[in-house]
Amino acid sequence: MVNAQAGGEWYPPEWPERIRALADGGLTPVVPRRAATVMLLKDTGDGPAVHMLRRRTSMAFAGGAYAYPGGGVDPRDDDRHVRWAGPTRAWWADRLGVDEAGAQAIVCAAVRETYEEAGVLLAGTAPDTVVGDTTGDDWEADRAALVARETSFAEFLDRRGLVLRSDLLGAWTRWITPEFEPRRYDTWFFVAALPEGQRTRNASTEADRTVWITPRAAAEGYDRGELLMMPPTIATLRGLTAYGTAVEVLDAAPARDLTPVLATARLVEGEIVLSWPGHDEFTKHIPTGGAPA
Repeated sequence: MVNAQAGGEWYPPEWPERIRALADGGLTPVVPRRAATVMLLKDTGDGPAVHMLRRRTSMAFAGGAYAYPGGGVDPRDDDRHVRWAGPTRAWWADRLGVDEAGAQAIVCAAVRETYEEAGVLLAGTAPDTVVGDTTGDDWEADRAALVARETSFAEFLDRRGLVLRSDLLGAWTRWITPEFEPRRYDTWFFVAALPEGQRTRNASTEADRTVWITPRAAAEGYDRGELLMMPPTIATLRGLTAYGTAVEVLDAAPARDLTPVLATARLVEGEIVLSWPGHDEFTKHIPTGGAPA
């Protein structure tokens, strides 16, 4: 069960109790797992549209919420044998604020998860090419093997003679799941344009619907309470409304601030104030014995 507060914000009913436990010192935060998610874009007559999926309501985390393709880093995503094109691992380490192995793992997770969940592959046979079609039984068998972790992303690329195109990604923002959540992720959000010839599909067992939607239409759906979303999702959508094309978004990515956004919970005059730095719309006031407002 989830609650929708202030439009379509995803708000678990157990949050107030966990926030109070954190404030009282009775809750020890779990270490967040590194993750990556990709905002796939394509141009339309109304500006760029973004690919979103709706998580199944049965999912323990953010069930029913709209999100982007993505997921946690696989331990093998930092395999040094990954075939690589674009900015170096050192460049990405500096951009993402991690070491080189961590940078490769995060970028690999972004590309791998996009393929696993949307059927879109940011890779090519050479540093200046991109796969044009990822449909067919042989591609599906490879994708299923990746999902089942029967093969690593490096092995998949090697077998197909492909190189990962890190230059097709732009790092956009970074959010860390609040300390009071039982499942925590340190997530880097990327942007990428849908490669020519490829098309998205609902390849994820975690989603029951996928859509291409303009950021403005998605934000309006959230504001009406029709589309359920987590704070980083609606925040990134609002940010994308300023751009007229996918190229404009990608061109803006290098200047984006990647300082992590982490919610804070503090006790103020008998109530708990939950806030996300730089995002006042998500601030919640929770009486010490009641529900959020």
